[in-house]
Amino acid sequence: MRIMVADYMTKNVYTLGPENTVADAIELIKKTGHDSFPVVDSEMRVVGYVSAVDIVGVNPKTKIKDVMSKQLYVAREFMDLRDVARVMFRTGHSKLPVVDESNRLVGIISNADVIRSQIERVDSTKVEKLKRTIEKVHGVKVEVQRSKVEISKLIPTQSKVYADELRGRIHEIKRGLAEPVIVIKKDSRFFLVDGHHRAVAALKLGIEELDAYIISVDGDLELGIEKMARKKGLNSLKDIEIIEDVPHPLVEITFRNMG
Repeated sequence: MRIMVADYMTKNVYTLGPENTVADAIELIKKTGHDSFPVVDSEMRVVGYVSAVDIVGVNPKTKIKDVMSKQLYVAREFMDLRDVARVMFRTGHSKLPVVDESNRLVGIISNADVIRSQIERVDSTKVEKLKRTIEKVHGVKVEVQRSKVEISKLIPTQSKVYADELRGRIHEIKRGLAEPVIVIKKDSRFFLVDGHHRAVAALKLGIEELDAYIISVDGDLELGIEKMARKKGLNSLKDIEIIEDVPHPLVEITFRNMG
């Protein structure tokens, strides 16, 4: 499946203007933790790019327009993410502004986003596999649609989430990054199959809806996930326990193997 820049770019981008100063850039670095920013004019057209390297040792009163790079690589929303990744790798850039046909900033893509596209991907292939499995096991017809689902209606099928992973999901959502969750709709109930950390993060942030792949199943049969939720007493996201003192298993395994 072709993965496009639009699928993984960050839409909420911190920027600087040409008339901002090096002092402004330093404050933005302190505030965001980022080390580089697109420079845009009053109409959000990209006119340059400035990084921490550009401002080291520079007078704080110096204007950004005097230190920014004016020749830069940019990406477009419709570009294949793998092609953009090759450009970033070959040029040594860790981030590329994403612009529209008028050179207006619409997002930014980073090497972290490229990595995320490989380890956090929820796509139609994964959904189609689940759909076929349900049809084969239960002998029913299943429909799939991409839509919004209300957080308050989600019934979890996982009883625990990890606090460290949850913090990461909260950070992603704040940046405008959120993979679709996968939900099975049975009657008027919505069982959350994939995306528990994302859903709990959205709940904590007060978000009412999430993008979702919704798999609709008809019939009187009881699905395995229904039995699981019933046995664990799971009726809403509020029933999920947040594990504070234990790291996500993958983090723990990685840590133990580092010695």
